[in-house]
Amino acid sequence: MTMPANGGADRRTDSAPTALSSTPIPAGNMDANGTVPVPVNSNYRLRLSPKKDHKPENYEDLRSEFSPLLFSSMERHLPPNLLNAPREAKFKHMRDILRRYSNEGERSRVKKHSIYRERIISSYQPLYRELYELNPSSFFVPSFINAFMANDDVSRNQSIRNIMSEPVPGVFTFDMLHSDFCAKMLAEVENYEKWILETKSATIRPNTMNKFGVVLDDFGMEPMLEKLIQDFIGHISKIFFADVGGYALDSHHGFVVEYGFDRDVELGFHVDDSEVTLNVCLGKLFAGGELFFRGVRCEKHMHTESQPEEIFEYSHVPGHAVIHRGRHRHGARPTTAGNRVNLLIWCRSAVFREMRKHMKEFTTGWCGECQRENREKLEQAVAAKKEALVWNGIVEKNHLPPASPPSAAAIGHPPATTTMHSFLLVVGTIPRIKRGKEE
Repeated sequence: MTMPANGGADRRTDSAPTALSSTPIPAGNMDANGTVPVPVNSNYRLRLSPKKDHKPENYEDLRSEFSPLLFSSMERHLPPNLLNAPREAKFKHMRDILRRYSNEGERSRVKKHSIYRERIISSYQPLYRELYELNPSSFFVPSFINAFMANDDVSRNQSIRNIMSEPVPGVFTFDMLHSDFCAKMLAEVENYEKWILETKSATIRPNTMNKFGVVLDDFGMEPMLEKLIQDFIGHISKIFFADVGGYALDSHHGFVVEYGFDRDVELGFHVDDSEVTLNVCLGKLFAGGELFFRGVRCEKHMHTESQPEEIFEYSHVPGHAVIHRGRHRHGARPTTAGNRVNLLIWCRSAVFREMRKHMKEFTTGWCGECQRENREKLEQAVAAKKEALVWNGIVEKNHLPPASPPSAAAIGHPPATTTMHSFLLVVGTIPRIKRGKEE
């Protein structure tokens, strides 16, 4: 079994280091640039454990090469002496960390991509401008909206659970998008693709595996998708995917892919470059294209076989969503008739990716193979303990000298088939044999 280690391009290195050599100071003694040199010490390091009760600032109005959600997520990891600093000071502090952490090549790539997007957004005329600002009442079906209406977290979490189906562990499906929204989004994508052809503009495809489709963020939908994650997908991820950073989603890659005649036919077996993936079918009429899942795996166990309980196939329905961990191995069957268009959002957490570098055995909580190995170790330990207790009972009952169990050969059992279990079955007949002789 082989597969790509990730599903596509635009791999981010938005994680943050734990130390820096220069930082904005919230009060006094700043130089002309608003920063002063400080020693690398614990007072200015990001904390691995976030301050969960801290309410972060909104950074959407501040221009940066990094996502505003990244700053909001990162703020909870600031040291105590900076948590209540002015917003601009925190922004500069975090931006400085991100810039120091990202290499020159990455910064250059981000800058070029930013220029590319600005050129498109300044020239492209949207067909439906209402799609570019999140409007729940026109985007979503009532059941999805109502699930998020509760005022307290406990009630809201339960409401969200109530609209979910979990056909296989770690894969959740639910009704999400209104049919009118799906139709408008399909028309908007077609309009954008037509504009690309007419203007002979360069375009970047969604990932390395799909040859057809568009990146929604590239033509102005990034703010809408960020709001969607912040207000809705983030809450879902906190409930079901906290173990892979679902509690701190801070960036995304949103795109549409197309399958069918003169388009991509299928999608190979792979994992996504995301912590959490949302996949929603927009339409159109089609046959085939089932999404198949084969279990969640860490890097160590990427190519291990699937267990029967991990095998599942999902049939797409327009407006219906499926959400899963990015490391959940999956692929798409051939679309045998018609055309299928899907909207996907790869939700990422720079904080989670940074934490993984500092914590050992970090994957054992969500990797299916790690879980299986841990269960086997536990079962073996329990079995060994039980066998030891049984043997001790035999020794005591038969007044044998305390020693290790005799070899299988010593009791006439073929050595090649010796196991502690088979040995105990044989030894267990000793009392009956003795009783038979006595009778």
